[in-house]
Amino acid sequence: MLLTSIDPFVQEFDRQFDRLTRQALGWREGSAGSAMPLDGVRRKDDVLLKFDLPGADPDSIEVTVDRGVLSVSARREEEYGEDERVFVRERQMGTFTRRVYLSEHLDSEKIDAAYSNGVLAVRIPVIEKAKPRKIEIQKSSGQKSIGV
Repeated sequence: MLLTSIDPFVQEFDRQFDRLTRQALGWREGSAGSAMPLDGVRRKDDVLLKFDLPGADPDSIEVTVDRGVLSVSARREEEYGEDERVFVRERQMGTFTRRVYLSEHLDSEKIDAAYSNGVLAVRIPVIEKAKPRKIEIQKSSGQKSIGV
C-alpha cells in the first residue's frame, strides 16, 4: 500500500509557482497556451476559425465584433457539493476571452457562429473584391497595346 502525506505548504508553493510561471510566460486568460486554443483556415470564400471550448456553458459564449476585432468569450465553471473536496485542480475555470484582429478583406457584417461538441466555429466571409479572380489576357492582333 502506498501512503502519501499532503503538506499544505508544498501545495500552496506549487499553486503560487504555477501562477507566477503563467504570468511570466504571458499565459493570461484567453491567451495561446491557455483555455481557448484556436485553429484558423482560409478557404475560397471565407475564413473559418475554430475555438476549443470543452465544458463551456453554451449560454455563456459571446461573439462580438468591434472596429475590426473579433472577441470570443466563454465561461467554464464547475460546482461541487458540500461533501466533495477538490484534491487536484488542473483544468482552468472562469471566464476566458480571445481576440482576433480581422483583415479589411473580411466581411464582418456577415459573420456566422455555431457551437457543437465543445467547438465554436466562426465563419467570416471574404469580401468580393478580395477573392481570387482570373485576369483576362489581351491578345495582340495588330491593335494598340496597353503601354508595352
